[in-house]
Amino acid sequence: MRIVGWNINGVRSAIERGFLEWLASETADLVCLQEVKAATADLPASLRDHPRYAAHWHPAARPGYSGVALLVRRGSPAEPFWVDRGFGHAAYEEEGRTLVAELGDLLLVGAYFPKGYADRPDRLAFKLAYTRDLLAWIRARHAEGRGVVLCGDLNVARTELDLAHPRENRRTSGFLPEERAAVEDYLAAGMFDPFRERHPESGHYTWWTHHADARARNLGWRIDAFLVSEVLRARVRDATIHPEVHGSDHCPVALELA
Repeated sequence: MRIVGWNINGVRSAIERGFLEWLASETADLVCLQEVKAATADLPASLRDHPRYAAHWHPAARPGYSGVALLVRRGSPAEPFWVDRGFGHAAYEEEGRTLVAELGDLLLVGAYFPKGYADRPDRLAFKLAYTRDLLAWIRARHAEGRGVVLCGDLNVARTELDLAHPRENRRTSGFLPEERAAVEDYLAAGMFDPFRERHPESGHYTWWTHHADARARNLGWRIDAFLVSEVLRARVRDATIHPEVHGSDHCPVALELA
């Protein structure tokens, strides 16, 4: 089973930049999209009625903002038994933050974590609350004996290896100590970061600012990732990042499961 996650930073603009061509060449069973920025009714027919992928959409109530989606390859053995919008918190569901899919003995969570702003305490608090509440939900699933695959834009560089300039960004949201600690709690709760375990070196990023030719110079942040329950460790075959794929300021990440 191949799962791909990608913050496409607006589905309509991504289509103009070749998203449908990428999707036609992709072999993923499941594609988790973040920041789709479109209601279902606003989607081009080319995606809404895609011949290879059926779509589950969870847009934000506010037009042109946030939103997530799950694309399921037609005929895939990984087709979900059910898909839920959110995990029981109306404030997050209003922003289109989360989709949960049951895939047999595991749960797939496609998530777009809120951005934080060092000069906006309300949004930083909202981000931390979402991070804690989602973890509480995952802990409850662990207590039930369920394995969880979390896929998404975490909007946090968890370690100094996960951004090009850690020293210069210590007061930047996305690398604040409290944000990093909140994500570390997922590992303490029985999850692991398969990409980082396979690639302990620096230089692997998933998001680059549009300024200063950052992508060409590979001055980025690794904020898009998979976190996987320890009970699923033996099923993980590979975890990869694909900076060669353009079309957004983020690039896709992928997980291969037995």
